[in-house]
Amino acid sequence: MKIALIRPNIGDYRSSDAMPPLAMGILAARSNGHDVSFYDDKAEPIPTTLDADLIAMSVETFTARRAYQLADDFRQQGKRVVMGGYHPTFLPDEALQHADAVVTGDAEGTWETLLDDAAHGGLKRRYQGNNQASLVDYRVDRSIFIGKKYAPVELVQYGRGCRFACDFCSIHSFYGPLTRVRPAILMQSELEQLNRNRLVFFVDDNLFSSKADLDALLCVLKPLKLKWSCQMSIDVARDAKLLDKLAEAGCTYVLIGFESLEPANLKQMKKPWNKVSGSYQHVVRELHRRGIGVYGTFVFGYDFDTPDTIKRSVEFALESKLEIANFNPLTPTPGSGLYDRLRDENRLLSPHWWLDPDYHYGAPIFIPRSMTPEQLAFGAFEAKKQFYAWSSIARRVLRTDDRMPLFGMGMTAIANLISRREIYKKQGRQLGA
Repeated sequence: MKIALIRPNIGDYRSSDAMPPLAMGILAARSNGHDVSFYDDKAEPIPTTLDADLIAMSVETFTARRAYQLADDFRQQGKRVVMGGYHPTFLPDEALQHADAVVTGDAEGTWETLLDDAAHGGLKRRYQGNNQASLVDYRVDRSIFIGKKYAPVELVQYGRGCRFACDFCSIHSFYGPLTRVRPAILMQSELEQLNRNRLVFFVDDNLFSSKADLDALLCVLKPLKLKWSCQMSIDVARDAKLLDKLAEAGCTYVLIGFESLEPANLKQMKKPWNKVSGSYQHVVRELHRRGIGVYGTFVFGYDFDTPDTIKRSVEFALESKLEIANFNPLTPTPGSGLYDRLRDENRLLSPHWWLDPDYHYGAPIFIPRSMTPEQLAFGAFEAKKQFYAWSSIARRVLRTDDRMPLFGMGMTAIANLISRREIYKKQGRQLGA
């Protein structure tokens, strides 16, 4: 068969921060015997017609409306469309209104079954993936990414799942309570083939699944002398020796979800353990002291947040000289405890906001307790504007009070420029075509 893989964007436009989607590479690697093409809505226009026997889309909540519009157009042309990813996993009935089949959960193994059914005219409506299967047979076909305009970053994956179940996050609902990692030694050949002039980013939701697993990976990484980054829970900072190992193994950036300065909010979001490593200032200092940059994320809208909370969060990010930061209004997505709670409390302004033609990116989605919806949306956008002001970028990139290497300074500058551009490009944009 001729198979077309598509990653939709939130709208019909190109993003300057697009990175190669590993999910599409995984599908391509498991499509032996078929002719595979790949189209990335974030990096290139999607053709209005495709010479394909089967079209497969990976769908997120923010890209659902655009994905459904594309799928409806292709199905009107007589094409078969299948969907997978987080959003169809949590809302398969919704996705099936626009697709011939839906894959829920991980695709490995299930994808091959679907292709066999499609090739023999017996495509089923639903396919259930195994979210606890071993990752020993993990593989990615990166050839489908060649020639596309992506950010200068190489993506890899060590494991799946997270040992924490935060209120606003759907990862735990998708993967369950267990985490899985690939045998670290089997990753060595993949890592050796990556471009050494680019920053490697581990897409794991939490690279610190356990100390033993992280140690095994660091042992493989250290002799390769790669510069890499990751997402990691803040409790890694409790162990000074582990932080030393991260730096020695080439860790250049770490994304940490600080989320909130308010202890009551951390408790409500089921993240009180965020304080186990000491103050946020201490954590940032310890990472900076080892030449590791920090990408801090914050969410606003929990019950104890006020406009002053947003102001103090930005002040902390600037005073701590975080290399990168994100300040987001709390976004209730299907599959999260947050969405269920706000729905049950009748606080959602639009229960299916991702399909609402009146919703625009950055607009309020729910009614907070301690400020108005408009104050929440305005405050989060103003926080981004303040952090990514030209003067702020210059101060943080050119700082001289720590050990950030030249490579890190260069990547910080690039990341800030791209982030600033995307903030203004996405804000107020209607989802979909």
